[in-house]
Amino acid sequence: MKLDILAIGAHPDDVELGCGATIGKEISLGKKIGILDLTRGELGTRGSAEIRDNEANAAAKLLGVQVRENLGFADGFFINDKKHQLEVVKIIRKYQPEIVLCNAIDDRHIDHPKGSDLVSNACFLSGLMKIETELDGVKQKVWRPKQVYHYIQWKNVEPDFVIDVSGFIDLKLKAVNAYSSQFYNPNSKEPSSPISSKNFIDSIVYRAQDLGRLIGVEHAEGFNSERYIAIKSLDKIF
Repeated sequence: MKLDILAIGAHPDDVELGCGATIGKEISLGKKIGILDLTRGELGTRGSAEIRDNEANAAAKLLGVQVRENLGFADGFFINDKKHQLEVVKIIRKYQPEIVLCNAIDDRHIDHPKGSDLVSNACFLSGLMKIETELDGVKQKVWRPKQVYHYIQWKNVEPDFVIDVSGFIDLKLKAVNAYSSQFYNPNSKEPSSPISSKNFIDSIVYRAQDLGRLIGVEHAEGFNSERYIAIKSLDKIF
């Protein structure tokens, strides 16, 4: 199956939090989108890997993505080396996405910039002919995505561009809230964490509102680009 967009996150819920509304919008426009989680989030303060597996599947159904896979890398301890790069390369060559969305370049959680670098490197390596990979015993064709974009996470990073996601913030919140073990629940007996507060959930909306305000729309999501943003004509910008 060829995808238009492959969204990759170090942990289940990274993609939903970082670009869930963008995914919802692009799917509504007919794009085929998949999600790849690098780890199962087993070191998370709340819940368990098994719970996160079920929550990730539920979130994927809500968003309407074509496929979701998990590479099972070690949460907190995966590194950007040949072994891990080749596993990501196999997925990129499997789905041949035109665009890859991945973790923030700089962020609070150490896995986020690690995942960002790992995916960026793998996207480049995936296009090299002399790197041979196999999937299910079949030699894969080389493939390099046209663009790699990094969604914004914990840190309030200045975006290189923003996407109008007005009308899709409720879908994003539903997908985020599918991870009920992780986020705000006043009746939970689990230990508190930086993402379990009501303020964190509220921040999803007010960040999108603020980015939307700056471009004159209701809600927006921000991204960083590894390359200059090119446009065909000045009247295509709003």
